[in-house]
Order: sequence, then structure tokens, then C-alpha cells
Amino acid sequence: MELSKNIFFNTDKLVEDSTVKISYTGKFFQDGSEEVFIHYGFGLNWDNLNEIKMEKTELGFQAEIYLEEGDTFNFCLRNSNDEWDNNDGQNYIFELSKKQNELMVLEDEPTALGSAHKLRRSYLWSKKIRLAVYKIITYFPKLMSGNYKRKLKES
Repeated sequence: MELSKNIFFNTDKLVEDSTVKISYTGKFFQDGSEEVFIHYGFGLNWDNLNEIKMEKTELGFQAEIYLEEGDTFNFCLRNSNDEWDNNDGQNYIFELSKKQNELMVLEDEPTALGSAHKLRRSYLWSKKIRLAVYKIITYFPKLMSGNYKRKLKES
């Protein structure tokens, strides 16, 4: 997914409490810089500020980052000459989605097992219905046309 020119993520959606791989093919990659560091934080105040070295590959500079809680994922990049790529003073800022917890089964919740049982039961019913529909579609036309005959034993 390309969210900004020369910035790519390995996912369609940035979700907090998950890991994302970032690829950068911007001016430092095009200029042939040997080392690039990503300087990043979360939210309006750049909480949990961190900086890591990105790995140089044929596809650009890449890094895996754990996305912590926050409304946004903010970062800028610098090379070993202390030159910065901060998106023309705007920084790179991307919204983070909240982690979906509805489908998680928690051990402390006794109702979670009941709902898993209901899901299993509904799956089995849907499987039975699909089989019945298949049989009707396959054999009903043969019955109606009279082409459905039992094999008779030859004596």
C-alpha cells in the first residue's frame, strides 16, 4: 500500500498494537545514501519517541516497527550526514486504526465459549444446507426429465 509518495507499507491499514513493515524509496534512496534512520513517535505529542536504522535493500530502505497506541503514527527520516526528509516540514503522519477485539476469545469470559459453540453450530447448518442445495440442483432435473434410472442387475 502506498500512502505517500515513496513510502510503502506491507498492509492496507495501520492498526495499533501490530507490527508493520515500511519501505522508503525517497530522496535518500535515490541519492545513494548508505544509512537511513527512521525517527518516529505516536500521537500529537510524538509519544514513545524512537529512532532505528533502516535496512538497505534493492526495494529501498526497510524497517519493521511495532505500532503502539495512539491516534497517529508520525515519522521523519535522516541519513548519516544528518540531512532530514520530513515531507517538506510536514512530517509523515498516518492515522492509526484501533484494534478490533470483537472476535477475540478471552479465557475469563464464559460467554465467549458459548458464542464459539453457536458459530460452530451455524457453520454445520450452513454446510448441510449447501449439500442439500447441491443435491437438488444435480438430481432434480434428472428426476423431472425421466433420465434418472436405477441400474438394473443383468441376469
